[in-house]
Amino acid sequence: MFSTGQIYFAIFFIIAFVTTMILVYRKDLRQMKPFYKGTYWVFLGFLAFIGLLFLIKVLMKD
Repeated sequence: MFSTGQIYFAIFFIIAFVTTMILVYRKDLRQMKPFYKGTYWVFLGFLAFIGLLFLIKVLMKD
């Protein structure tokens, strides 16, 4: 389905992207800590929404 080069590129891209996002978030967190209040609730809500979509998919499969 995918060539070996495409798989290596995808793995490298994901690692580089996630690493960059973590570093940028930490830098911003130090500078703008008051603005990030409540972000964990947004993250948990996002995870709950994805879980709900998955649950609906599983239940509607029958």
